[in-house]
Amino acid sequence: MEKKKLVANNKKARHDYFIEEVYEAGIVLTGTEIKSVRLGRVNLKESYAKVEDGEMIVYGMHISPYEQGNRFNTDPMRPKKLLLHKKEIQKLIGYTSQQGLTLVPLNMYINEKGLAKMELAVARGKKLYDKREDLQKKDIQRKMAQAMKR
Repeated sequence: MEKKKLVANNKKARHDYFIEEVYEAGIVLTGTEIKSVRLGRVNLKESYAKVEDGEMIVYGMHISPYEQGNRFNTDPMRPKKLLLHKKEIQKLIGYTSQQGLTLVPLNMYINEKGLAKMELAVARGKKLYDKREDLQKKDIQRKMAQAMKR
């Protein structure tokens, strides 16, 4: 089993979407960005991915500027390119052309080789009643676990 150092997690994605399928993608970063990523200074909360000109691009992902980066720091919100095989990108184009499906980053991690990777999910948006249902299930499980402890 490969070791992963989790850098950022998008908890809101699992709350707001039904996850259909998950892909692993590499990510193109500059030198100061990867240093910030290794320090865990990443926010995926409002991010999403899109296919443009046959390339996968992630928007809304915030990587804080590296403190010792001076002039080499880039815009923290700049769009970043994701690395996927061409067949996977074609498949994702097919998914996103369907009504209601979107591409959402789930988490970002550093693998054992030191490369930054991102888990990208094909997701369908939840309605308000679906979210309430999930919260009720979590509440029931928590109460059952408390009762088992006693």
